Amino acid sequence: VFSELLINLLAVFWLFLGCISADIITTVGTDVTLYCKYDFGYYGKLPVCWGRGPIPNRGCAKQVIKSDGTSITSRLSERYLLQGDLQDGDVSLTIRRVEEADSGMYGCRVDIPGWFND
Repeated sequence: VFSELLINLLAVFWLFLGCISADIITTVGTDVTLYCKYDFGYYGKLPVCWGRGPIPNRGCAKQVIKSDGTSITSRLSERYLLQGDLQDGDVSLTIRRVEEADSGMYGCRVDIPGWFND
């Protein structure tokens, strides 16, 4: 018996698009990727974090993974991966072997320099 899982993705890009949200439904035991990308050609490497729940004014609440723009600096579990090309601004989160406990809202925060630009 397969269980379906709803994961809410809240990606914040205040500088360009405001707030983007997507509902993703996946099956327990499979891998799922939550997409997040920024303009690497313009900004270069930037710190990024993914968290669970609403995105606070700064940083990531309940952080699951963090990168300095070059490599992973911390992660809650080995199941959380950034498999995209960081040198292309692809900071999408892959959750391996999804569990029911993974259900909920996730947010991507790219630390773009300047006021209110993340």
